[in-house]
Amino acid sequence: MPRESRFGISGPGAVKGTGNSRRTIWNSRRARKRAALFALGWVVVALLALVVAVKASASQSCAKPVYLTFDTGHMEVAPLVAQVLQRQAVKVTFFLANERTKTGGSSLDDVWAPWWRERAAEGHAFGSHTWDHDSWLADVAGGVRVKPSAGPKAGAVRVFDTAAYCAELARPAQRFVAMTGQPMGAIFRAPGGKTSPALLSAAKACGWAHVGWAPAGFLGDELASDRYPNAQLLQTALRDIRSGDVLVAHLGIWSRKEVWAPAVLEPLITGLKARGFCFATLRDHPQLGAAAQRVAALK
Repeated sequence: MPRESRFGISGPGAVKGTGNSRRTIWNSRRARKRAALFALGWVVVALLALVVAVKASASQSCAKPVYLTFDTGHMEVAPLVAQVLQRQAVKVTFFLANERTKTGGSSLDDVWAPWWRERAAEGHAFGSHTWDHDSWLADVAGGVRVKPSAGPKAGAVRVFDTAAYCAELARPAQRFVAMTGQPMGAIFRAPGGKTSPALLSAAKACGWAHVGWAPAGFLGDELASDRYPNAQLLQTALRDIRSGDVLVAHLGIWSRKEVWAPAVLEPLITGLKARGFCFATLRDHPQLGAAAQRVAALK
């Protein structure tokens, strides 16, 4: 027989000092656990509902998208560009070439690999700008005549057949995978935006889609600053850019004296936001999105 104690029932089925049986305590703990799991379930449901609502709100408010893109350059302004994009929560599309930098290296070397890795982790989109920044000059029998502005053959005119041009487009994609562990989209921008039927046909043969820009999307950072000062470029862009426009700027232009990015980039972003525009990568573009989401060929 259980014994009475000052705390209640004592004996084999009691817990000392409580007067409660082990079964009662076990049942109580199980009930508390069920209640906690039930509450947690409602928290998860509430959080999922919040995520859906935020996404729906963002989709509804993003009725006027623009697509800001950056081509590589001397990279001096790249850290500033990254800071502005982070601060403004803006995603863009970068086009990569292995260009000469102001620090004596190149834009896709090991010095800049961490910078590209960070941008990839942030969710930006990426495309090829050719490895040696090869500008189209003319269509010729069997291929295209180009002139690189980077690499060991900078300034020397050369001819690419389809296979050679495809290899030139693929090299930045190969390097991007090595730097970031992520694939590049199957989009490219010919340096200077210069294309031809033969060049576009060669690129299409290996799965690449070309990306130009809207007339108002040319942000002017490679123009002479004495004729096109930053204040004028900003005013023109804010006045003329329309929904759906692809915009183009660079991560440093050698020839421009009045550096564009520090003065124009953030005011441009905030000004466009104030006019109801939102920013998206080319993965969300209605025509280019499929190519931007497709994995680029690596050879």
